[in-house]
Amino acid sequence: MNLLFANDHRGAYPDSWYAATATPMDRFDPLKGAHKADICVIGGGYTGLSAALHLAQAGRRVVLLEAQRVGFGASGRNGGQLGSGQRVEQTALEKMLGRDHARLLWTMAEETKDLCKSLIADHAIDCHLKPGVAWTARAQSDVDDLHRYADHLSATYGYDRIEVLDHAGLQGVCPSPAYRGGILDMGAAHLHPLNFALGLARAAVAAGVQIFEGAAVHNIDKGAPAKVQTDAGHVMADHVILACNGYLGGLERKVATRVMPINNFIAATEPLGDDANKVLPRDVAVADDRFVVNYFRLSHDKRLLFGGGESYGYRFPADIGAKVRKPMAEVFPHLRDVKFDYAWGGTLAITMNRMPHLARVAPNMLSASGYSGHGVGNAVHAGKLMALAVQGDGDGFDTMARVPTPSFPGGAALRNPLLILAMSWYATRDRLGI
Repeated sequence: MNLLFANDHRGAYPDSWYAATATPMDRFDPLKGAHKADICVIGGGYTGLSAALHLAQAGRRVVLLEAQRVGFGASGRNGGQLGSGQRVEQTALEKMLGRDHARLLWTMAEETKDLCKSLIADHAIDCHLKPGVAWTARAQSDVDDLHRYADHLSATYGYDRIEVLDHAGLQGVCPSPAYRGGILDMGAAHLHPLNFALGLARAAVAAGVQIFEGAAVHNIDKGAPAKVQTDAGHVMADHVILACNGYLGGLERKVATRVMPINNFIAATEPLGDDANKVLPRDVAVADDRFVVNYFRLSHDKRLLFGGGESYGYRFPADIGAKVRKPMAEVFPHLRDVKFDYAWGGTLAITMNRMPHLARVAPNMLSASGYSGHGVGNAVHAGKLMALAVQGDGDGFDTMARVPTPSFPGGAALRNPLLILAMSWYATRDRLGI
């Protein structure tokens, strides 16, 4: 199944609150005929836009091909959380990779947040960037684990931006009966993800990037130069950057065996007005400790943007709102019957160990994907790392590429059926509170 077109209309953003409130951008022309470039970037999300922008700023000729619209995929649909660290906690990375490698990854993650914030400031991107992301837990033992983790980040990495919250403290941040406590990371942030992507696209164009939309790639000849083929044209390029994430399809099997597309869902309530204080008295984002994570925040017009609800298979459910309403009502029972003005789905990509998969798939081809729900910052940073690697500075890229990302059992053919079994098990554990 081609996920580029399975759940969405060609050339159109989903009917989301993000699309409804984004700063409009004119459509880019489709690719026609023959083109030449130093680098051809495939994919117009955060990864591809960041790579293209940084390469163009370095004086390289860059063509970016996007099958739909820039920011169309996960980059324009996600929860908008710019988190600290990697998707995997530092304590787990220390056991997996050793303290030295884990420390490098922490440093790079801090650079990731700084990079995003500087891009927003330097290019005057109006994406409602605000500080604060809370992690919440349902059981006291899990609250204690979060508090120990905050202590570890402070003692080992010198990170002092976290507020430790007991039950009373969390009620002042998120007065939900579902949670016993948590932590609040004021070094993390949240934003309007589609406006961020569109802002990066404007910056890339200003730097000299040629962007083509409606330009789905169906073949890559890995010669020297490489030939990137669409239905109506092709690009000859010295280097190719794969920035497709959950929409890679069959373009590169080496990546597909390690990166799995999955769907997630978000709903936007009607404006809550003063009742927003009963949901989030402090204007921060929240993610909880469920395996199938619930994540939420307030929009700048006081809607609750709530993400959650598992779904198996690549088709979106017929009633996305109902899918989201069930977990939302568990977190905020008083909103059980609130009106949804928007509900949408999106395709992201995960790896077996939830760490991004960065790889040199050919001498002149780099790939980055599989951000596993931590992509707002990591994707932008991966794009910059690939831009640097193309220019001969591969230290950062190779540091990330050394993180093992195992193949899914059964490879690309069996990864989805096996994921369904695993996700069903973990979803059952969530419901039982195990």
